[in-house]
Amino acid sequence: MRILLLGKNGQIGWELQRALAPLGELVALDRNGTNGLVGDLADFDGLRDSIRRVKPDVLVNAAAYTAVDRAETEQAQAMLINARAVQLMADEMRRTDSWLLHYSSDYVFDGSGKRPWLESDTAAPLNVYGHSKRAGEEAIAASGCRHLIFRTSWVYGLHGNNFIKTILRLAREREQLSLINDQIGAPTGADLLADVTAHALRSAQSNADLGGLYHLAAGGETSWYDYGCYLVDQARSQGATLAVRAITPIASQDYPVAAQRPLNSRLDTHKLQERFGLCLPDWQNGVSRLLQQMTGSNV
Repeated sequence: MRILLLGKNGQIGWELQRALAPLGELVALDRNGTNGLVGDLADFDGLRDSIRRVKPDVLVNAAAYTAVDRAETEQAQAMLINARAVQLMADEMRRTDSWLLHYSSDYVFDGSGKRPWLESDTAAPLNVYGHSKRAGEEAIAASGCRHLIFRTSWVYGLHGNNFIKTILRLAREREQLSLINDQIGAPTGADLLADVTAHALRSAQSNADLGGLYHLAAGGETSWYDYGCYLVDQARSQGATLAVRAITPIASQDYPVAAQRPLNSRLDTHKLQERFGLCLPDWQNGVSRLLQQMTGSNV
């Protein structure tokens, strides 16, 4: 199997380089490209030419426009990367009857209610980023290409910036923190996403009926406030010296940002687990392991 990975240096892409390597020949690109190949999703001609030169059996797109707040004023750029470039990939994979694997977001939903979202629930994004991710999903489905789309939430990893690193930095610098307690979701490790991706690709190669849209997130649920409290407690138990003395829960409305976030980011993952024979661990497992890795590597 020949695999083309885009976005190799992002949180998910970094882990995918490890997880996908045993499956076959892996060509991994970042925005700068290599050996004349283009990994910049904004360069349509270069991207199309690179796909045709590599001739992948599977194209894994781990690249995306992810600046949620900035997207409110950069709508064209968000749509260019998250929708139009994805449509190009889908069309190329359809042309060669190859597979496209793509990641989407809980932000395609409006965050209403408290029930975990099903794949069949109506998408109604609250912000430009969510609209751009939904447009990418729709482009893939409309293309008719073989595909796997994984919607996920609250991604973190050892490589790159994320909530965990931000909270630990602030906890070292400040005595008091305020964290939102009315947005609920599941922190999901990039390593878990990469490992499930590799498993799903192997399965789909032998059973094309497994293609489609799936929700992929760690088990359980939490708020940003409870998540932050857990991080601080775990870091202290591992010997970290932190300045923070109090963490205050606040409502989303008390922390104004450019892009509105969904309050309910729970994703129902039963379809994925049943069809691929998986058991997704609770979010605390992956977070605790990452904290141990960070302690050992002084990240």
